[in-house]
Amino acid sequence: MSFLDVLYFIIPAAIFYAAPLIFTAIGGVFSERSGVVNIGLEGLMVMGAFIGILFNLKFVDVFGTYTPWVSLLAAMVVCAIFSLMHAVASISFRADQTISGVAINMLGVAVALFSVKLIFGKGQTDYIQERFIRFDIPFLSDIPVLGPMFFKDVYSTSILAIGVAIGAWFVIYKTPFGLRLRAVGEHPMAADTMGVNVTKMRYIAVILSGVLAGIGGAVYSQSISGEFSHTTINGQGFMALAAMIFGKWHPLGALGAALFFGFAQALSIVGGQIPYIDQVPSYFLHILPYVLTILAVAGFIGKAHAPKASGVPYIKGKR
Repeated sequence: MSFLDVLYFIIPAAIFYAAPLIFTAIGGVFSERSGVVNIGLEGLMVMGAFIGILFNLKFVDVFGTYTPWVSLLAAMVVCAIFSLMHAVASISFRADQTISGVAINMLGVAVALFSVKLIFGKGQTDYIQERFIRFDIPFLSDIPVLGPMFFKDVYSTSILAIGVAIGAWFVIYKTPFGLRLRAVGEHPMAADTMGVNVTKMRYIAVILSGVLAGIGGAVYSQSISGEFSHTTINGQGFMALAAMIFGKWHPLGALGAALFFGFAQALSIVGGQIPYIDQVPSYFLHILPYVLTILAVAGFIGKAHAPKASGVPYIKGKR
């Protein structure tokens, strides 16, 4: 296998595994840019993965090949409700945002696993019949070298994830909404003085983070695992949180960091089929994504600066 063949093999896999992380990391960017820390991304991803699989299994006879996409909508709605609980606690009741996020993580896992046991009578769901499928992008897949690497056998969810990251960059940095969002995350009192509704902006941002994390979880379960159990997400939400920090709270930075972690995950799974890498013990490859996550956060957390009001409840009229 030549070096080019290895790239043809590993790059599409890296983009494939990065897609759920991209959605979730971008959701985290929206929340923290508004000044609300959301470490509940793991729990939101778990709920998104569970709802995606459950809806897929229950309605596959109704929606057919469109079932995975409709399941995404269901996951978005449920996770928006879950994130709303975090918003109420953090914004309206001014509770500690870290504790609220931990509660969302615990609640999401508990509700999902209890529901699986209640509905299916076992520790995991059945496997779904309809998944997101691969396809070749016309014309682009025929480009020498780059075509097979980026445009052949791609998932529509991967294209959507990259599109969401670019769209988030445009919204946050090129629109009035994005300007208000960044303002309430940097200096909420100044934004309030200029007529921006700080509470409303933060609610919107936190709910958006839940919607995107729900998409990330549903994409993961319907394209990678094909079922839901207690090991389905297994730290993906925390990895997305690390990607957001590694990307310095910037949508395109989070995109790049998610692709980096996606590459590590792809290497851990398909590395056994690549010359030289197949000589590395498999358990080293399996812990690689988590080790890189720790190293990335440890190495860059001191150099990256979160929005100034991140984690600080806003009390009108109080400095």
